[in-house]
Amino acid sequence: MENKVFVGGGGEEYATPQGLTLKYANRHGLIAGATGTGKTVTLQILAEGFSAAGVPVFLSDVKGDLSGLAAAGSPEFKLHDAFQKRAGIIGFDDYRYEAFPVTFWDLFGAQGHPVRATVAEMGPLLLSRLMELSDAQEGVINIAFRVADEQGLPLLDLKDLQALLVWVGENAKELSLRYGNVSSQSVGTIQRSLLVLENQGGAQFFAEPALDLDDLLRRAPDGRGQINILAADKLMGAPRLYATFLLWLLSELFETLPEVGDPDKPKLVFFFDEAHLLFEDAPKALVDKVEQVARLIRSKGVGVYFITQNPDDVPEDILGQLGNRFQHALRAFTARDRKALERAAETYRPNSRFDTADAIRDVGVGEAVTSMLEDKGVPGIVERTLIRPPSSKLGPINDAARAEVLSTSPVAGKYETPLDRESAFEILAERAEKAARDAARAEEQAEAASAAEREFNAGRRYSGTKVERSTSRGRGKTESFGEAVANVVLKELKGTTGRRIVRGILGGLFKGR
Repeated sequence: MENKVFVGGGGEEYATPQGLTLKYANRHGLIAGATGTGKTVTLQILAEGFSAAGVPVFLSDVKGDLSGLAAAGSPEFKLHDAFQKRAGIIGFDDYRYEAFPVTFWDLFGAQGHPVRATVAEMGPLLLSRLMELSDAQEGVINIAFRVADEQGLPLLDLKDLQALLVWVGENAKELSLRYGNVSSQSVGTIQRSLLVLENQGGAQFFAEPALDLDDLLRRAPDGRGQINILAADKLMGAPRLYATFLLWLLSELFETLPEVGDPDKPKLVFFFDEAHLLFEDAPKALVDKVEQVARLIRSKGVGVYFITQNPDDVPEDILGQLGNRFQHALRAFTARDRKALERAAETYRPNSRFDTADAIRDVGVGEAVTSMLEDKGVPGIVERTLIRPPSSKLGPINDAARAEVLSTSPVAGKYETPLDRESAFEILAERAEKAARDAARAEEQAEAASAAEREFNAGRRYSGTKVERSTSRGRGKTESFGEAVANVVLKELKGTTGRRIVRGILGGLFKGR
């Protein structure tokens, strides 16, 4: 199908061949359906179609099944005959087995190239969401980021943020006067949350070298789009980290890519699997940000496809922006399920040949109720569609095959070795050491002045010169001028002025990088 990604169709009770028009592929989409109804295969064949059209793809492999995109299907596969039969039914005449260009990624670096981002790139809003902070604690995080920006403190990894928060806690009084209340309790809670995040693998993710977005936009030498697969089976053990990472990646694409208007085909298609994790218990500010990104990122040439069990998992304002729909079966076992099914059916342009709600309930595995944008971006009439069989391997590849793909990857060796540049942690440690040295030097100078004055007084007594002592109440004997100066210096060093000297050194060095 010219300028389209072939999806399926065919047969007497099914629609004519259905395809997703590339020109409207950046208008976003939804793949929904109950567990075991075929969502993963739909995702796989869409990734194949986009890649064949020269469009790079990013997707997360939640169950470990999608690594098979890197290998060709095989006639020895048990479903070979069923695949061939379906290809005939839907008119897929040029159906053949083939592998696709794949790059594997992994936040933990075990099953793919390591994916890293800096703390500064993640930003205070997403970090607060990641650590489930309260409004007051999020305020402290925002203050910490503001201080880092003003004082030239690069926030690259978790130890940078931890060191900065220690400084914020020690200087809470001064910061509160300028930015608002900074409580030690909030700082302590954030530090504990950072420890939990570190235990979940955050220390591996928040580091350098950071991901270069251009590496997600590659094409293979034969012109096919690179399929970027994020290993997410272990990452799902920390679902909030998974959802926040994908949202961060979307935000980075939105902020980095130039405007391209309405291209003939997308620059990248982004699949967001287990999308309900993004919206569960999400504050309104975060949902608003997702809506903003979804609304505007299409002008950057990026199509976003949410994958979830039920369309109700996606907020209505965002659901309304998803023009290409692939609805697998929804089960209606309860009254709530039936209402959800009816709501899902109401979002489609009706077809006079069947009832949409009945079709959504009755479609079998490998079938879907589909509606894709047509000319001028108008939603197409809903159709029952047999999804085409995949050309790549159905199921995961083995470890040896994965290792071979990694070794021949276009980014092999680029991200494997971590970097540890000078950043907030090292800068603050150096400033603290300098402050301690300066304070010690000042105290030594005061002690030297005091010793010199005592020696001077001893010399005067030895020569017979009398030093008058005051008999004023509460003062004792009169001090010489030098001794008085020395005592004042020592007193101030040991008191509040001494503390101001240390803070002044730290604060003064914060001006600029």
